[in-house]
Formats: sequence, C-alpha cells, structure tokens
Amino acid sequence: MQPYRIAGHLCRPLILALSCLVAQPLLAEETLRILTWPGYADSDLVQEFAERYGVKVDVSLVSSDDSLREKLSANRGGNYDVFAANTAEIQYYIEQQLVQPLQANDMPNTKRQLWRFRNLQSIPGITQGTATYAIPYTYAEMGLIYDRQQFPVPPDSLASLWDPQYRGRVLAYDGSSHNYSIARLLQGGAPFQIADQDFPAVNAKLIELRRNVLTFYSLPEESVSLFREHKIALLYANYGRQQLKLLQDAGADVGYVIPKEGALAWLDCWAISRGAKNPQLAQHWIDFTLEPRISKELTRRQGLANTLEAPAESSNLDKIVWLEPVEDAARRTSLWTRIRSGDSLPALDTP
Repeated sequence: MQPYRIAGHLCRPLILALSCLVAQPLLAEETLRILTWPGYADSDLVQEFAERYGVKVDVSLVSSDDSLREKLSANRGGNYDVFAANTAEIQYYIEQQLVQPLQANDMPNTKRQLWRFRNLQSIPGITQGTATYAIPYTYAEMGLIYDRQQFPVPPDSLASLWDPQYRGRVLAYDGSSHNYSIARLLQGGAPFQIADQDFPAVNAKLIELRRNVLTFYSLPEESVSLFREHKIALLYANYGRQQLKLLQDAGADVGYVIPKEGALAWLDCWAISRGAKNPQLAQHWIDFTLEPRISKELTRRQGLANTLEAPAESSNLDKIVWLEPVEDAARRTSLWTRIRSGDSLPALDTP
C-alpha cells in the first residue's frame, strides 16, 4: 500500500509526527507513591530521585504501626507502591497478602550492605520459602533520653518512667504494641507473648503510666517540642538516636541510656505493596536509598544507623530485644485505645 501524498510530499511521516504531538500531553506521568516514617524520604532526596527517573513522587508519612496497618489495609494496599515497616510488621503483611515478592538481585546496592543485612534468610519475618518480601534499611533501639540537669545520676531502668517524683515530666510513645511490650518487659515477662491471665496486670501498669506521663507523642519532632516546652525530665525514645540527635541539635543537654531490662529494637525495611502499579519503579526507589551517599545522609541527618556501615557508637547488642509479632495486635490496640482515653480497670475487664 502506497502512502498518501499531499502537494507531492509523503504525508505518512507528517501524520505520525502530528499524532505524537497530540498524544504526548495526554500521557499520564508515572507516580511513585511512598508510605513511610519521618526522615526516610526527605524532600530534596525525593526530588533527586524524581528527576533521575522522570517521575512524580507522592510521600505520605505515618506515626505509628497502628496507622501503617490502617492505611495499608485500606484498598488492600492499592493506594501505595512502596512502604517502610519493621520486621514484625512485615511478617503480618506477608500473612495478610498485602505485599509482593521483590528481586534483591535487581537492586545492585544491596550488595553494599553489611553481611548481617544481606543474609536475608537469617532475618525473621521478611522471607517466606525462597521469596523475599523486604529489604533492610535502618534500625534503632528504643532507649531512654534524660535531662542531665534533672538526673544527677543517669536512670538505668524502665521503672523510671513510672517514678512518681517525675510525674508530669515524662513523655511516652503513643503506640499500643510497644507499650504493652515494655510494661511486660518491666514485669519480667515475655514482651511479645502475653497470656490471657496476665493482661489485667499489664493493663494496670499502663494505667499507672498514663497517670505519670505528661502526654503520649507520635512523631519525633513532636517529642522534641514537648520536651523543651515543658522541661521534661525523661523521654521514652521510640525513635532512638534519631530523637537524641534532634534534641541535641536543638541545644538540649540530654543523655541516652539503654535500660537494664533491655531495649526493644526495630529493623525497618522497604517492601512493595500488593497493589503497586509499577513494582520496578518501587525497586528503583529501594535501590536509590541504599546508595552510599543517600544512606549516609540518613545517618547524618537523622542519627539513625544505616545498613551499609557499622555504627560509630556501641549499641549494647546484649541488651537489644528485637521486635517480634505479638500474640494479638488487635487486642492490644483496642485495650490501649481505652487506656489512653481514661478507662478504669473495671471497664477494661469487661469484654
């Protein structure tokens, strides 16, 4: 078939060119949707990634595991492409089929990670069979941050959070699972597996905590503002050394300790949601965050450890209690909501 002619010229190339000009503005720009924690996707680094790949990036932040579950459960994770969660939560998302396998070999920067983080099969919660569902990114223990002026001797126990002499000058984290775990840890029990008969005692302990604290915070920046404004004596640091750095940068005279009972610790990983529209782009993001310069920026800006280099300071690994799935997360969330709102013990004992 011969191409049509206009004024003696071939028109097929012209038609094709015009069709491209018309169609190009109608093409939807690819968007990567990230669900993550504060400090994991700073705007300048997100912009660098967006320009490199010619895409848009939407970042949504969470402040608790409860919030993360709620957002990922809605629409079966279809609202987000890639997200960050600790290993215990990743295991839950695998069980709920809210994540999809990824290919570590397609992310060259994983080869730069320390062996303990490259040995994925040795990390509980992120693999199933031969499939890998998450890539380690950063980790921290949940220590105690104290005001040196109000503690002549550094606190050494979780019990300090309950000490009545500091009533109204204590900040704790607003997280159901972690609070049940630290209360049970203080009581000498297994923090992640609380038996039915032990819940009343843990509930009572958390009601005592509620009465002793000034308030419960969610985000690290919020804790810093509260700490400075209310002359806080003691802070339970859910974000660990990230909060320590924020306070030090703000000029606070603070110290940091790991309590003798041990410190809960999280290993946050990147995972790809089941509803991701472009899994390959999500993998590019994960690989981007593992570039040496980007990972080191996480440590420099946030004070968090990265997975490419050993931390400069000792993390007291013998006192680290790595997070594990709990016996009943929904029950903890329901009870904590009631404790947080001021329910009494008889009300809590009512099913």
